Amino acid sequence: MDTSEFRKRGKEVIDAIADYYENLDQMPPMSTVKPGYLYKLMPHQAPEAPEAFEKIQKDIHDKIMPGMTHWQSGNFFGWFPSNSSFPAMIGDMYSTMFDVVGFNWICSPAVTELETVVMDWLAKLIGLDKRFLAIKEDGTEGDGGGVIQGSASEAHIVAMIAGREMVLERIRSQKNASQEDLDAMRHRFVAYFSDQTHSSGQKAANIIGCKTRIVPSDDDFRLTKDALVAAISEDKSAGLIPFFVCGTFGTTNTTAIDDLVGVAEVAAAEHLWYHIDAAYAGAALTCPEFRPLASGIERADSFNFNAHKWMLTNFDCSALWVADSTHLVNALSIHREYLPRVKGDTSFVKDYRDWQAPLGRRFRSLKLWFVMRMYGAAGIRAHIRSHVTQAKWLEEKLIEDGRFEIMAPVIFGLVVFRVRPSAIHAAHENTVDPDTVNKINTDLVKAIQTDNRVFLVGTKIKGNDVVRAAIGSSIGTQKNVDLLLQVILKLTTKVISSEQN
Repeated sequence: MDTSEFRKRGKEVIDAIADYYENLDQMPPMSTVKPGYLYKLMPHQAPEAPEAFEKIQKDIHDKIMPGMTHWQSGNFFGWFPSNSSFPAMIGDMYSTMFDVVGFNWICSPAVTELETVVMDWLAKLIGLDKRFLAIKEDGTEGDGGGVIQGSASEAHIVAMIAGREMVLERIRSQKNASQEDLDAMRHRFVAYFSDQTHSSGQKAANIIGCKTRIVPSDDDFRLTKDALVAAISEDKSAGLIPFFVCGTFGTTNTTAIDDLVGVAEVAAAEHLWYHIDAAYAGAALTCPEFRPLASGIERADSFNFNAHKWMLTNFDCSALWVADSTHLVNALSIHREYLPRVKGDTSFVKDYRDWQAPLGRRFRSLKLWFVMRMYGAAGIRAHIRSHVTQAKWLEEKLIEDGRFEIMAPVIFGLVVFRVRPSAIHAAHENTVDPDTVNKINTDLVKAIQTDNRVFLVGTKIKGNDVVRAAIGSSIGTQKNVDLLLQVILKLTTKVISSEQN
């Protein structure tokens, strides 16, 4: 493919992408293929001779498209949103054009410096404390800064490694411990999560090889100060070494917000690295009215949210900030002669390879730059607020119907609900078997997925099977939420009728 054909085919692909987005809401959101479908349709080895572009395009439509669940559909309400936008796509196109492996400043200065700039922009946009900025107001280098990771899971790993380095350094200096002594202690290190923390916390612990303590959440699904203190006290008595705690701003199950201030107090008293996972709800902090809910994040050592969830930036773009990069860089920096560093004044030269697990990295800041410039802060806030308004509307309509109960406060764009026992047997609400209630709700989720006009998923909280509707599509409107409500109400009637018969 030469430049002439690339121009032609590229325009055709852009048209195909635009057509796809214009017609998304007419497509069933969930793929219904069976496992192994694609293997049966594909040759079992790569072609020897080049194939025509038209043939590949046809296979996209005939073979790939049936196996796609359409995350960008306005009728997709599953898990959490995975926002896409045309400005972000354009940024990604430029990134692909340059195709650099930007592991340090020398690789391409603009790759490093744009990331430093836009991560400071984003930190200010969500109201982060000045500790997290790479560049101070006077133009000098700060202790902190931001870096784009591939996912919140990667951010969790990096933060945990930095926390372990911080505690090891403290033990080394206070106890004059040898490296052999420190190595012998590592198996005693323990990280703290609530039973509502995302699974990425446990995975990070598995990867770095530390113990974990899962602390029970309270009745509002929050990690609390008292519960954390009790767990730490018990572990210290058993000879373990607490080193890391994760607080969550917007849990996956219910978007609960942990006692961030209380956890900060414990972290300070126990010298723990304090990481805050705001993978989903962090985008809401672009709106000042949500910032009081995040009191305590200014005391964190690291903070993470996924711009690729709810802030119009294509996957992958997970924003991680640290208040002091020293421990992170000390833990992950490895010098090799073939990885030269800039000599002289390096105030604004960051080797981001030392801020992440991989060496290579893409020019991901371009898409974030495009989004922030083409939407502006006002456009991003309007995007967030529209979904919160729609979620509140859905909550109100479900309550008005009388057959549903809201299982967690609707704070952002997530509505967690279930069919209440009285809707199943009105005269015997208090005697309805909990297993029957759970079955009705799991049946409702299955019915909605089978109907396939909208897509959502269920979960389990405190032993109850519930339904999750996550509103947040970048192309979704109130019409999509209207359809969601219609489907829920109609299929609830059907599921209850089947149970009663």
